[in-house]
Amino acid sequence: MAIIGIDLGTTNTLACVFRKGQAELIPNELGVYKTSSAVSVLEDGAVLVGAAARERLITHPERTAASFKRHMGTGRVLSLGERRMEPEELSALVLRQIKADAERYLGERVEEAVISVPAYFNDTQRWATKLAAQLAGLRVQRLINEPSAAALCYRQQTGGGSCKLMVVDFGGGTLDVSIVECFENIIEITGIAGDVQLGGDDIDRAIVDRFCAHCQLERLDPAERATLFRQAEAAKIALTSRPAAMLALQSGGQSHSLVLTRPLLREICAPVFQRVRAVLRRAVQEDAGGIDDVVLVGGSSHMPVFSDFLEELLGRRPTLAARPDEIVALGVGLCAGIKERREELRELVMTDVCPFSLGVATWNDVRDQNPHMAVLIPRGTMLPASHSGSFRTLHDNQRALRFQIYQGEGYYVSENLELGEIEVPVPPGPAGKHAAEVTFTYDIDGLLHVEVCGSGGDRRERLLLNDKLQLDEEELAQAVARLEEVRLAARGTGEDRLLVERAAALFAQAPARWRDEIAAALNGYRMLLDDGDLIALEKARREMRARLDSWEAAIFADPWEEETDV
Repeated sequence: MAIIGIDLGTTNTLACVFRKGQAELIPNELGVYKTSSAVSVLEDGAVLVGAAARERLITHPERTAASFKRHMGTGRVLSLGERRMEPEELSALVLRQIKADAERYLGERVEEAVISVPAYFNDTQRWATKLAAQLAGLRVQRLINEPSAAALCYRQQTGGGSCKLMVVDFGGGTLDVSIVECFENIIEITGIAGDVQLGGDDIDRAIVDRFCAHCQLERLDPAERATLFRQAEAAKIALTSRPAAMLALQSGGQSHSLVLTRPLLREICAPVFQRVRAVLRRAVQEDAGGIDDVVLVGGSSHMPVFSDFLEELLGRRPTLAARPDEIVALGVGLCAGIKERREELRELVMTDVCPFSLGVATWNDVRDQNPHMAVLIPRGTMLPASHSGSFRTLHDNQRALRFQIYQGEGYYVSENLELGEIEVPVPPGPAGKHAAEVTFTYDIDGLLHVEVCGSGGDRRERLLLNDKLQLDEEELAQAVARLEEVRLAARGTGEDRLLVERAAALFAQAPARWRDEIAAALNGYRMLLDDGDLIALEKARREMRARLDSWEAAIFADPWEEETDV
């Protein structure tokens, strides 16, 4: 049984396996590496996962969810028609599809995976990711930070020599920055910073807001908003190779448009880039030594305006990594190979750091009503790590010391994330006479082991597992059973479903003069799906694909494309 690596992204999810001496991306049933992180519930209760689901953001926004990675571990419930699902369940459906695609491609069972997460995911978000994998039937012992995976792959791509890198991972929903030192076969992460609510989605939202302000549109229905978001993303991508692109929308019986240029995009991005600047500042503060190169990875790193901003800020032109959209997945594939103890990777050594400080609640005196954080393992500590601290009783005749354990950077524990608690008995006596030593041991897999030894000889241990997201066997079986009840749409192949949803989305966006032709093609294709004539369907599939490409090119033609050269 193979171990696969999975880059569970906000926008797209990719899988990778290490075999024949290299990391190899795994194609999905459509023959492409990227599976859209989107889920849509059909009217009959079945679900679509991937590209076909993403198309339904236009036609059925009330039944479709995307970018749910941003809500992992929050307890938020999303409504998809009559079905209500948590982000972990939606992510599990994506992972279940990835698992099925990997098993089909590899010809063997897949039961274990290494999954990448944003470096700044906290304990709750990491356990939520593990829970999603469990629900999908995958065992996950190792989570790896996304920029760490990217650094590992980048090192394999470039090879040799000692260097210090700043890896900037700017994706669809998150921003991570890591400082990486490389020496021979050692890759050492020395500093990290990030924002798990900052990414390309925020740029798309800013473009949409500017469009609405420019066109004086105060309200959009869900379908119009989804259409505008799709155009904003397309225009942003177009500006990587052209100086301008156009957004257009029919709303309220009127035509609205906005020409998006690179200078205008830079202006629109200014608030987003200020947040990027704050993250970069924190990363450099963690490790202020000289940087040899700034490496960009992630889908949003393609934007020239982003490279321009970083060049002005850092005084050097950043390097766009080869295959920036896939580099994290390739790195996670290498991690899967390391996990399998592959001979080719045996000498490779990779370290990581603690993303958030870990500590306990402490009181200065009996009058203190707002406990503060006593840090045992500071943020940025090399993993694995083991640190101890001693704490004394606060009251006369106190018979136990109870330690509440937190993660975060706030001075007061109320500002941080509570992970759990542990208590140890102590002999009665005057305040301050007896104490307990607390030892935190934090491993490379993000597991925190807490040991407390009281001065009376009592000893307590606890492996900190997130109680909110840790299911017992019965609860896990029930959760898995609920997901197994979710039927995948079975009408035609994955490409057939994608073509149908592409046509439906195109119909919703097309001017009136195009609609009859699109509707006729869509209805004819649906009839062929029902007939089950495989030869006729294969011919129709090719024709439908070509017609959709042609219609999309004509309907969404950008007048700037022919008038400007880059």
